[in-house]
Amino acid sequence: MSTSGTASGVRVRIAPSPTGEPHVGTAYIALFNYLFAKKNNGTFILRIEDTDATRSTPEFEQKVLDALKWCGLEWSEGPDVGGPYGPYRQSDRKAMYWPYAEELLQKGHAFRCFCTPERLEKMREAQRAAGKPPGYDGHCLNLSAEEVTSRVSAGEPSVVRMKIPAEGSCDFHDGVYGDVSIPWESVDMQVLIKADGMPTYHMANVIDDHLMKITHVARGEEWLASVPKHILLYRYFGWQEPVFMHLSLMRNADKSKLSKRKNPTSISYYSALGYLPEALMNFLGLFFIQISEGEELLTMDELAEKFDPENLSKAGAIFDIQKLDWLNGRWLREQLSEEDFMKRVLDWAMENDRIREGLKLSQSRISKLGELPDLAGFLLKSDLGLTPESFAKVKSAPEEILEVLNQVQPDLEKMPEWTVESIEAELRASADKLGKKLKVVVAPLFVAVSGSSRSLPLFDSMAILGRSVVRQRLKVAAQVVASMAGGGK
Repeated sequence: MSTSGTASGVRVRIAPSPTGEPHVGTAYIALFNYLFAKKNNGTFILRIEDTDATRSTPEFEQKVLDALKWCGLEWSEGPDVGGPYGPYRQSDRKAMYWPYAEELLQKGHAFRCFCTPERLEKMREAQRAAGKPPGYDGHCLNLSAEEVTSRVSAGEPSVVRMKIPAEGSCDFHDGVYGDVSIPWESVDMQVLIKADGMPTYHMANVIDDHLMKITHVARGEEWLASVPKHILLYRYFGWQEPVFMHLSLMRNADKSKLSKRKNPTSISYYSALGYLPEALMNFLGLFFIQISEGEELLTMDELAEKFDPENLSKAGAIFDIQKLDWLNGRWLREQLSEEDFMKRVLDWAMENDRIREGLKLSQSRISKLGELPDLAGFLLKSDLGLTPESFAKVKSAPEEILEVLNQVQPDLEKMPEWTVESIEAELRASADKLGKKLKVVVAPLFVAVSGSSRSLPLFDSMAILGRSVVRQRLKVAAQVVASMAGGGK
């Protein structure tokens, strides 16, 4: 694989979107880029891609930074540390993109599109009905310059779309997939600038990578089909394109995609359960190296030394939780001194003020300290061991409990903030939607979240445990209750 130029000139980046809890897949891609930079004496950069203004929040951006730092990854340039090619947050770069869009319009490589969302939806419906892949039909492609000027002057909303060659194919070399050929007819006339003036991912991504002098773009294989759009933009601007490397997605043992609907995928979940960051990075790093059996336990420096981007597998990285547990156990037993182990345990218990907040809530609810483990121990457990008997004291029928769990899970998922107040407000809204009293909704949630019908206050407990742990506990509870209801969910 070419490393284009001298090793010291290698510049790679991780560019997450702050639209939710940071995913282990982000850590997996970040680790590859970090090790690639380390191996080539290059520079590792963090860029926040927040062009999705409706879903990106400062809270999630902070979670991204905290999660990647917890993983032990350090970047030389980024929104928190600055650097010579900033700003490193796309929303702060908004003014940079329009001149490039104007250049494309002037050169005839892009065009104004005035199609309304309603027209585009009808177009897609017709394409689906005809069994055709969805894609822009070129309705505004050949408008005259005069008509475009007059409609823009009249204040009619428009987007900027890129032109795509009518025939032939985009041929390129990928660092993992080798030679790839994608016919232009399968590439959509991508929107580059949205009606609100913000660039789309594709536009901002290419311009930022060029301005930040990125030499290698390593990302998940789901972006492979977008490469023709990106290469075309590099060609339209007359820029040198980077080396592309598309890594196989992490999958479950059954080869299905790792998704939060099926698995715990948030980095914060693994942190909350007491996995060591070194063990998680060790586990993810094994996907990028060739080793013999018995050589699995590796530090970050050892991973960088053995890092082998020439021999990456296209088969898919299997996220084997049993292997992660085994590695984490080895790290705890073999890599930590007694003093370090004690410190790690205390740091873990104090994470997000978990123990402090739990003890504050416990003080008025116990008559002796020995009652604490039963009352507040659920805050530290990795598995509550829920069984059908756990729900014996809940008065609702299993079908009603399942209805509650199935309503509450997506409602909690969409909350932008995770606080005691917002959790209470959302659960009250869920109860209203279900037409049930709040106490009917709260009773099974007590068991799902704490494993007991007598526990600390529910809303506070959920806030302390965090979104990713609560998500997983509700999922497990739904499986247990489904078996009681005779369902197979």
